[in-house]
Amino acid sequence: MKVIRDGIRCGLKNFFPLFLMLILYILTFWIPYLNVGTTIGFCKAVIGVGRGEKVDPLSIFSGDNFKNLGNFFLLLGLVSIGITAAMLFMFIPAIVIGLAWNFAVYFLIDKHVSPLKALQLSYDATYGNKWRIFFAGILCGIMICLISLLLGFIPKVGPFLAVIACFLCTAVLIAFEGVMYDFFSQKADAIIADHRARFCRHHAPEAPAAEDAPAAEEPVVE
Repeated sequence: MKVIRDGIRCGLKNFFPLFLMLILYILTFWIPYLNVGTTIGFCKAVIGVGRGEKVDPLSIFSGDNFKNLGNFFLLLGLVSIGITAAMLFMFIPAIVIGLAWNFAVYFLIDKHVSPLKALQLSYDATYGNKWRIFFAGILCGIMICLISLLLGFIPKVGPFLAVIACFLCTAVLIAFEGVMYDFFSQKADAIIADHRARFCRHHAPEAPAAEDAPAAEEPVVE
């Protein structure tokens, strides 16, 4: 419920920049190659919204979005292969894996890690919370559908209000994703710090043993 409340707050706060960014994304998504950069830029905006940062709608066209292009496609390929293989086991494992790897793209972009490391971080950070993610998404979807449906029944202005509600709910969903990632990002930072500490302890060189001090010579008595 805290994630949903924070998602609603951040979504409404950033509604206009998110709305403009969404429109720009839809209008340019059909352009080859550019659509890859705008998709990565959109993911960066989701990360920023979750952290309370100001959203720049034009940031999806930044040239920096193309720096990690190869790893981005490699990650998508690994996720597709993994989920496809999990579907052979009666779909439930595919849902679990999909939830576990849901934030891998954000980890790849935000933490500057390899595709395999991003998958591992997403899986480890969401461990024990997958069904909470699932039911939070279901609850948020039900609330959005009910609001749009109720507004649609209002005479004359109902359809217009329902369209506005859909855009508002889209902004809330984007913020909802960002808030969830911010929570799991903090868990991932703790995991990374723990791994580094273990690595340093394991590979730290042993201190050389102190050499025995030479025995003092006894004075010669004549």
